[in-house]
Amino acid sequence: MKRKNNLWSMLIIALSMLVLAACASEPDESEGNTSGDGGEQSGGDLVIATVSDAVSLDPAGANDVPSFDVQYNIFEKLVKYDQEMNLQPSLATEWDTVDDTTWEFKLQEGVTFHDGEPFNAEAVKANLERSLDPEVGAPASYLIEMIEEIEPVDDYTVQIKTEYPILGLPAHLAHSIGAMISPKQIEEDYAAMEDGESPGSVINANPIGTGYFKFDEWQTGQYIRIIKNEDYWDGEAKLDSVTFKVVPEDLTRIAELHAGESHISNPLSSSDIDQIEQEENLEVYQQSSVSLDFLGFNMNKEPFSDKRVRQAISMAVDKGQIIDGVANGYAQEAAGPLAPDVVGSAEGLTGLEYDVDAAKELLEESGYPDGFSTTLWTNETRERTDIATNIQAQLKEIGIEVSIEMFEWGSYQEKINNGEHEMFLMGWSTGTGDADAGLRPLFHSDNHGSAGNRFFIENEELDELLVAGLQELDEEERFNIYEEAQELLVEEAPMLYIMHKDYLMAVNNSVKNLEMLPTKYLLLKDVYIEQ
Repeated sequence: MKRKNNLWSMLIIALSMLVLAACASEPDESEGNTSGDGGEQSGGDLVIATVSDAVSLDPAGANDVPSFDVQYNIFEKLVKYDQEMNLQPSLATEWDTVDDTTWEFKLQEGVTFHDGEPFNAEAVKANLERSLDPEVGAPASYLIEMIEEIEPVDDYTVQIKTEYPILGLPAHLAHSIGAMISPKQIEEDYAAMEDGESPGSVINANPIGTGYFKFDEWQTGQYIRIIKNEDYWDGEAKLDSVTFKVVPEDLTRIAELHAGESHISNPLSSSDIDQIEQEENLEVYQQSSVSLDFLGFNMNKEPFSDKRVRQAISMAVDKGQIIDGVANGYAQEAAGPLAPDVVGSAEGLTGLEYDVDAAKELLEESGYPDGFSTTLWTNETRERTDIATNIQAQLKEIGIEVSIEMFEWGSYQEKINNGEHEMFLMGWSTGTGDADAGLRPLFHSDNHGSAGNRFFIENEELDELLVAGLQELDEEERFNIYEEAQELLVEEAPMLYIMHKDYLMAVNNSVKNLEMLPTKYLLLKDVYIEQ
């Protein structure tokens, strides 16, 4: 579906002074109940039954997909991805390098935020400075930490100066950390911070962006509703509203689909595919991904501080059992942390092979000949629970007794960010499609906790490789650096790399034009419900 070098080739073109430009289409003033191109209908409320509530609707306050799913429709960035993970214009019409450490972005004119505030170069400056502010503490600020200065040239031109040359800056700005919030609301949020409120309290309560949907209501733990922005600068959305309804139980989401109480179940467990395919009015949506499902180790806690223990567990688990028995084949076995379609993924990487006898030998060498007892944490989803019980059974074969504990999503994130866990199950989506975003947040020692490094790995050689890969401008050398980093990560085994899973949803066939990016974000602007 995607060629591995798509994103890299695009970035090389950008560095070579080729300007990418696009003209925004004007809103269709005649748009009504039908569009005139085959009778597409508009209006209605799309209900998406989702497994977890958002953690935060402030782009600087979250680093999780349930939050990004909602934010994606409210906020826009300077650039965005298409389904092939190629960068496209969004709030910026074009971008180019001025010199080795300066990027220049030309901005869309006539765009306003949902509160009527103008989008311009000063708005870009206010947003990026906020995302970089240590007092705000954005968990994904590592993606733009090389920015030293944001300089408006005129109302619709902004220059971004960086500490060192970085080819991938536009890709980093396509991440949610680059989302544009109303400058007026940023001021109000800072005022609230001065009064003792937490960063993002104002934004999280009523997020204001430029997107094709506007925030309407959030009943925590129940649903978030967004409504159509009728003044959207690039043609309004077809739907009147979208409701993200929190339904943690897989079977309940399926039951609600059958009852017509929702239109989409996101995600769909692969074990429920046969049931969905037998229903005339339901269908399975499948999207290949740039994701990784893994079992992580807290390297600050014994015995996981010992590399041999981590390797032993990695070698004692037959990942094929999980892929066939839990994912029902809708996944690829992972050798390392990067999915094959991520730019910089090492081709032919050899992971730790399944070998129970070798695993027992490593445990004996590390001082645990009879194994040990530990806990495995997961959030409350059937698939993750099934993976946990499978791993529990397999590790028992080498003497490791595993107790499984399950948590609600928000509580789960908080606990593992604080390092309270021993082992945990989680996934990671490489949101920029590039190796830097799939490696540095997870494994660099600067990113312990909410930024992504919940393994608390500290490895000087690895840190140096990840920084070198970020700053390298030569394509071949950059790939070599990331290949070396991935080989080191296989050896260090901070996690058991399980699988690169396809994203699955169950969808009522009245839902038309639905698309999902390989990063898992839903594209909802052109979706409509056929009556």
